[in-house]
Amino acid sequence: MASADRVMIDSFGRVVRDLRVSVTDRCNFRCLYCMPEDGLPWLGADDLLTMDELIRALRVSIDLGVRTVRITGGEPTLRRDLVDVVAALAPLGVELSLTTNGYLMDRLARPLRDAGLKRANISLDSLERDRFKRITRRDGLERVLRGIDASLEAGLAPVKINTVVVRGFNDDEVLPMARWARDLGVELRFIEFMPLDAPGEWTRDQVVPAGEILATLEEEFGLVPPEARGSAPAERYRYRDGNGSVGIIASVTRAFCAQCDRVRLTADGQVRTCLFATTEYDLRTVLRSSGDDEAVARCYLDAVARKQWGHRINEPDFVQPARGMSQIGG
Repeated sequence: MASADRVMIDSFGRVVRDLRVSVTDRCNFRCLYCMPEDGLPWLGADDLLTMDELIRALRVSIDLGVRTVRITGGEPTLRRDLVDVVAALAPLGVELSLTTNGYLMDRLARPLRDAGLKRANISLDSLERDRFKRITRRDGLERVLRGIDASLEAGLAPVKINTVVVRGFNDDEVLPMARWARDLGVELRFIEFMPLDAPGEWTRDQVVPAGEILATLEEEFGLVPPEARGSAPAERYRYRDGNGSVGIIASVTRAFCAQCDRVRLTADGQVRTCLFATTEYDLRTVLRSSGDDEAVARCYLDAVARKQWGHRINEPDFVQPARGMSQIGG
């Protein structure tokens, strides 16, 4: 257990309890709002943290107070030793979850659950096959739906669905997606489109604001006022009829930076204190050059001490990060 003077705390008093860990920058989709059709230059094998390095990095972060770990990518299920990574991390005493596009979960959900994975967030931006193919540049809707079913059957709980809403793209599916999720018994989380696309083509008029999404849901279903979310990124609303809940992640129009308790570790071992950070802290070099866990801890502590107040998306001096979402890890 971390002592009071060994937790990761920033200059604004926010204590880091959550670590998002990217295990690969590769992805088997080419989503229009994320990366070019031809993909991106992938990291070489030597650039990626090894399983032993990941475990060491996670163990030290837990000593510093981390209590929840989310495994991300790229697409994390493309990492061949992912089940082994989960099995190695599970005994460390943290709540372990996964963010995935779901394409390989039809065969990996059960092994991952048996290895110690607790819950999963699965990305799905359309229920229409042709639109799904247009968005992802892959004909994979049925495979993803099988992956969602397999995740539920394996006992991952909760299974949440992440839907990025983009104006003129899939904003007409807010209600169909909500009905589908209610019927399936999973929580759907609508996410505002953020400026994290690798092509750098994001524009504000593509953002469907949380208020508009909520108005649509309120008119159709009725919503109970949101629960207190603490440091969670999603604001959760229960449906008035008691049939489930829906989440809104409004990073653009309703920033929640004041409650942020997260840092990120990229697949190549860089500590990032925000999705939109323009500075990274090189943990990989520390891991490979020192057998001293204190040096690893100091890298985390120094990074968090310099964590900025917020992402500045709505400020005139905002600069989009040089790396896109798939390279950072969600």
